[in-house]
Amino acid sequence: MTETLVGQKTPPPGISPGPEDALPVVIVTGMSGAGRSTALKALEDLGYEAVDNLPLSLLSSLLTPGAAGGRPMAIGVDARTRNFGATPFLEELDDLIQMEDFRVCLLFLDCDSEVLQRRFSETRRRHPVTPDRRVTDGIGHERSLLTPLRGRADEVIDTTDMAVGDLKRLLDSNYALEREPRLAVFVRSFAYRHGLPHEADLVFDVRFLKNPHYIKGLRPQSGLDKPVSEFIEQDPGCDEYFRHLTNLLEPLLPRFDAEGKSYLTIAVGCTGGKHRSVYMAERLFAWLKEKGEQVSVNHRDLKQDRMSK
Repeated sequence: MTETLVGQKTPPPGISPGPEDALPVVIVTGMSGAGRSTALKALEDLGYEAVDNLPLSLLSSLLTPGAAGGRPMAIGVDARTRNFGATPFLEELDDLIQMEDFRVCLLFLDCDSEVLQRRFSETRRRHPVTPDRRVTDGIGHERSLLTPLRGRADEVIDTTDMAVGDLKRLLDSNYALEREPRLAVFVRSFAYRHGLPHEADLVFDVRFLKNPHYIKGLRPQSGLDKPVSEFIEQDPGCDEYFRHLTNLLEPLLPRFDAEGKSYLTIAVGCTGGKHRSVYMAERLFAWLKEKGEQVSVNHRDLKQDRMSK
């Protein structure tokens, strides 16, 4: 099993070993609110035929040889699926894995329960598994139902701190059909007061830099603004720190790629997640992009477009 949240990787279905004419099939499951619908849409954009909420009784008939019409498939399965049960689902999965016509991957999307609860609260949605009970009851019940599937997944993606664009870029990196996979690098700023990012592989602390928060004119701005960046760059330790940081990362990145990691999250933190960490994350993003890396940047504790489906 691959835990994407810590950056380990097995080959995605589109390029995994097997007969050259075997069709990739990604079965997408996971917690409601963790991004399953977003993932299916992203895979559809990559060229997969997407089918959602397929009854388990029809799964094997959909994937009989020739029935898929020669197109890669992305199939959404969750606890709302008719006749759903972990045991019969895993039995179906075992049968599909044995078929030489398909290369099957089970993708599980997970998320912290508190974040799931907040997402349901923000959208005023009832939990689909227990619509007549509290959201917390639905999350707990669904998690117990899906635990066996998580244990069998080829890849687990934790979307707790992910923006929608992050998930789409990760799926593009792992499941694109017409090119070799490569390491996707995510740079994320954060506030230590709100805790470390769940998925961080490498964490760097920039709280030693002079803090713009204490400058009246800079406090309402962020590390994205030029006056803040100029103030931080005046700190004698800023350029030296960045030089040491890039000297550390430069030899590591090709080793991570060669090891087969699907993505690497570099987290940069300061006290409030607004000034110093944002500036340093943006600077690191620019350096990585110039080096030709597949990289994106996200600022967790500034307003972000979080996962909601």
